[in-house]
Amino acid sequence: MSSNLEQVRESQLNKGIDTKGLMKFLIPSLFGVFIFLFPVYDNGTFNIPLGIITEYLIDLLTGVLPVIVTYVILISGVLTVVTTLFKPKAILNSKLLNSLFHVSLFWTITRVLGTIFAFMTFYHVGLNVISSEATGQVMFGLLTTLIVWFLVASFLMPYLINFGAMEFFGTLFRSVIRPLFTLPGRSAIDLLASWVGNVNVGVVITREQHQDGFYSGREAAAIATCFSSVSLPFCLVIAGMLNIDHLFPLLYLTICIAGVVSAVIVPRIPPLSRIPDTYMKENTYNENLPEGVSKFKWGLKQAISRAKKAGSFKDQMKQGSDVFLGIIFVLMPQVMAIGTIALIIAEFTPFFDIISRPMIPLLQLLQIPEAAEAAPATIVGFIDMFIPAVLATGIDAEITRFVIAALSLVQIIYLTEMGTLLIISKIPVGVGRLFLVFLERTLISLPIIALMAHLIF
Repeated sequence: MSSNLEQVRESQLNKGIDTKGLMKFLIPSLFGVFIFLFPVYDNGTFNIPLGIITEYLIDLLTGVLPVIVTYVILISGVLTVVTTLFKPKAILNSKLLNSLFHVSLFWTITRVLGTIFAFMTFYHVGLNVISSEATGQVMFGLLTTLIVWFLVASFLMPYLINFGAMEFFGTLFRSVIRPLFTLPGRSAIDLLASWVGNVNVGVVITREQHQDGFYSGREAAAIATCFSSVSLPFCLVIAGMLNIDHLFPLLYLTICIAGVVSAVIVPRIPPLSRIPDTYMKENTYNENLPEGVSKFKWGLKQAISRAKKAGSFKDQMKQGSDVFLGIIFVLMPQVMAIGTIALIIAEFTPFFDIISRPMIPLLQLLQIPEAAEAAPATIVGFIDMFIPAVLATGIDAEITRFVIAALSLVQIIYLTEMGTLLIISKIPVGVGRLFLVFLERTLISLPIIALMAHLIF
């Protein structure tokens, strides 16, 4: 009898696995995995194909990118104000345009400020506090690279998430990912993409999965805040700035250890643990493995089923264009506004010097030299991940520079890019929650990094 049941089960399982479906899963998924996850040795360091393509386009378009950024922000600002004041039917009746320009009064004001800041910075007019090299110019330079990153990633991302790769690897790794990180198995691909790729691309992948009903609010918040990481080339830049590039392998090992420990602990404690496990859409994806079926075969069936629903090339291009337009017209003016204001606070006020004073005794307890000078660098990373390295360049003790470099690359939650992208997404995190998670990652990671530093030096 049991033999007959097994034969029936095997027959039903094989029914969903056919050559055409297998090819529709394998070819796009392998392409997506290659683009987002495959390490390539490039110019003396490792990169991913997505990074190589993006950096090539940035070099190619360097001369026109500032103009493009300025006028994209202008279009967003003007159309948002027009929509808020006059509510034109052409915008309100369009699902895409409505989602782009019909926003609350707060975000309307934010976009107007972003437009003003962009024009002041691009044309070098107005208050120097806004357009200086430490504030507006930093944000403007950031946006010229971000627009290209999102252009490339938006149109290639569907091949990673729509054709079954996440379902296949989710089935294989569920028994590890769920108990270790309290997350669904399908997040394995997302976790890798967030770790080895651009930090903002990882957030966008997580956002799309959340909006499609694959992640609950808690799961999306945990993935976005605990698993994003800066790219390897940027880690090298920070190491070079702080004159510790000769220790780079040990620095990156320290970052990985501290990052994984933080990712295990932070999702299990408030505020992330208190976010409800609610979905934006009905979650029809089931990761439970049927009795008597191998993980590989069930994962393959799930992947092929997902690939068959992925749609045509035109559908992938439409999804990519919707994601890209949503990012550039929504994110860019708001990042310009929030990032510039945050940098003004960091550069021209004693705010971070004051709030970082409690970190001095902690650094002293951990026997980190020049604790008073290093303390602001442990907190100011919430604004931008580049500022801690700038502050630490004047510190003499190599061990302290090592600690600050590793900590700034583990903290990863910063308002100038990733934080703002999260705030404007539908993932249930705000500035308050983000800051709490930032502090938790800092307090958990700092002793680990200090221990590694004392073992090295």
